[in-house]
Parts: sequence; structure tokens; C-alpha cells
Amino acid sequence: MREPDSTTAPLAGSFLISHPGLLDPNFRRTVIILPDHSAKDGSFGFILNRPTGRVVGDLLGNKPLGQLSRVPVLSGGPVGADQLILAAFRWHPQTKKLECRHHIALEEAESLAAKQHHTVRAFAGYAGWSAGQLDAELAQRSWLVRQADDQEVLELSRAPQMWRDLTSGFGPWFRMVAEAPDDPSLN
Repeated sequence: MREPDSTTAPLAGSFLISHPGLLDPNFRRTVIILPDHSAKDGSFGFILNRPTGRVVGDLLGNKPLGQLSRVPVLSGGPVGADQLILAAFRWHPQTKKLECRHHIALEEAESLAAKQHHTVRAFAGYAGWSAGQLDAELAQRSWLVRQADDQEVLELSRAPQMWRDLTSGFGPWFRMVAEAPDDPSLN
């Protein structure tokens, strides 16, 4: 079995999919969008498949939020979990790429939420790596990398199956492991 070579792909704008063997509970069976990556500054991303079941209005109910009050909040990662970060996603059909703008202000998020082809999400925390850290994890094969070419990952209904669906796309061995129960002893 040969695993995909994830160390040569440009990482900014990619999905990081946790390898089935990654047991760290912070990242086990996660899909992360990685809007920022550089050898000098490190990497920054959001977990896309851990909805909290809450919306922005639950957390910021004391402010007039309009459409933003219904924006879902996801657990974005273990760093700064007490921070609420707003991000806007835009699908580019011509290039088949998903763009992510993050740390946007409430007013801008409200404006973008009303626009077609934009999806706004809120994240409690984020996933962050210091310079060279993510590259080392990639060399250890902790992550699978895929171009952020799927706008459907923004549909919350996909969250429970997102990791399995994306991991299965890497080949038969990955499909078999992804479809196995998370804890086979409970089978």
C-alpha cells in the first residue's frame, strides 16, 4: 500500500484530513480547511466537521445581529477555544476552489451572509501550527492533503460523515479503514 504524498502539495487553501492512525483527540477524524500556511509563519486552519449545535445568537445575543444570529458555531480547534472567529467562504465555480477569509468583523460578516455564493461560519478556536510543525506532521503522515475543491463541506448535514467521505477518496485501504467503527471493540 502506498499512501498519498502530501508533502509536495501547496498547502494554503487545502483540506487537511486526519490520517486514520492519528489518535490525538483534538484532531481524530477531523477535516480542516487551511487558509494560511508558510514555512516562516506557520499554519492556521479551522476544523469543519465539529459543529457545536449552537449559533452566533446564542453567544452574542446582546448585540443586534440580523442574519448572523443564525450562523452556526463550530469547534474550530484547540487553540483559543474561548475566541469566536468569523469566517466567510466563497466557492469559485470556474476554478473549483473554496476561498476562506477569516477574522472578519461582525459588520462585514453580516454583509457577506446576505450575499449569494458566500457562506459565513463562526468558529470557537482554531487549529494552529508553529513554523515547520505542520510540515513535520506531514512527513510523519499524520495528515492527508486534498485541494479545497468541495463546497459541500460547508453543509452542516455532512459533518458526521465528512471525514469518512473524504478519507475514502484516497483509495481502497482508506475506504476500508474509514468505514470501520471508531471503536471496533463496541462492534
